[in-house]
Amino acid sequence: MRHTGSVAADSDDPLLALYLARRSNLVRFLAARAGSVTAAEDLTQELYLKLAARERGGEDVGNPTALLYRMALNLMLDRARGETRSAQRDTAWRQAVRTEIGGVDIAEEPPADEAAASAQRMRALLAAVQDLPPQAGRAFRLHKLEGLSQAQTAQAMGLSVKAVEKHVAAALKALTQKLSP
Repeated sequence: MRHTGSVAADSDDPLLALYLARRSNLVRFLAARAGSVTAAEDLTQELYLKLAARERGGEDVGNPTALLYRMALNLMLDRARGETRSAQRDTAWRQAVRTEIGGVDIAEEPPADEAAASAQRMRALLAAVQDLPPQAGRAFRLHKLEGLSQAQTAQAMGLSVKAVEKHVAAALKALTQKLSP
């Protein structure tokens, strides 16, 4: 984005006028150091805002070009430091709330009340499965609780896959009705 300040304002501020004359060079300078033209454009925009907002006193800059490039470099370094601090903060937070073994995140245990409620729901489910008709109960246990595919369940029970599907569906319907509040 090209900056279009008023010509009168630019001529009143030699540093801002120099910025406008050297803007494309500043972008290339920052892109070479930041490794990204997008980041360089952002930094160049930030430099313009900083220059436009500064107090213009009786400043006598010996080498305005060097000052301009030093300000641009300082903005880039400030941004890099901020990103480093942010990454360190994120890493510290992850280490504080996660358990890691061998570089792999391990899920934390659920709170005791959630674990107890889950265990109670499982006991109720298992009791309800006992009340299912024998074929539906066995199909449900093999497929849903033991993790067999429908084809494996059908083979274990000596039934067709379609029959297993019907038994599991009937079991799910009965369990839903029985366990729903």
